[in-house]
Amino acid sequence: MALASAAIQQTNQSSLIEGVPWDSFEAIEAAFSEVAGIRLAYLDGVIELMPISNEHEELKSTLGLLLSAYLRAKGIRFYARGGPSLGQKEDAARRQPDESYNIGAKKDRADIAIEIVLTSGGIDKLECYKRFGIPEVWFWQEGSLRLYALQEGDYRQIFVSQFLPTLDLEKLVAAANLPDQYDAVTEYMGTISREK
Repeated sequence: MALASAAIQQTNQSSLIEGVPWDSFEAIEAAFSEVAGIRLAYLDGVIELMPISNEHEELKSTLGLLLSAYLRAKGIRFYARGGPSLGQKEDAARRQPDESYNIGAKKDRADIAIEIVLTSGGIDKLECYKRFGIPEVWFWQEGSLRLYALQEGDYRQIFVSQFLPTLDLEKLVAAANLPDQYDAVTEYMGTISREK
């Protein structure tokens, strides 16, 4: 398992294994549960093995800190849900968001799921989230955010969050692109306070 992990971590590509029934996927997922730096996802018989780098984890944390700062400054009740595994056999899909949130009240599923995308290739992430019924998905990729809302049974790109309509995405992205996490959050908090 260690050699497989090392080989996967040397590339920015996701690796795919096709033709895997759900029960076999669960066994493989259990075997990989102790392997650091690898995350698995599943969709319609295809397993995706994704390398998780330090850069990925730092970006995930930075976005989470920035969003939490905004929500607290604006007095918006929220519940950070982290990245729990979503999906079961009936969905024929499983995936972990990098971060997820409930806005306003605690609910059975996240209102917003956030994905940090640093690898290329892989299974259709939006198809997974559609099967889980996640209303809004944010993708951070190449220094920008793209938002999608589940509308009439499919995802459509949106430019304002349906849950956070006053959130200025340009300012959030500018802060997230600052090189130092502490400075990014501090500067962003100052930006938010000047908006009042």
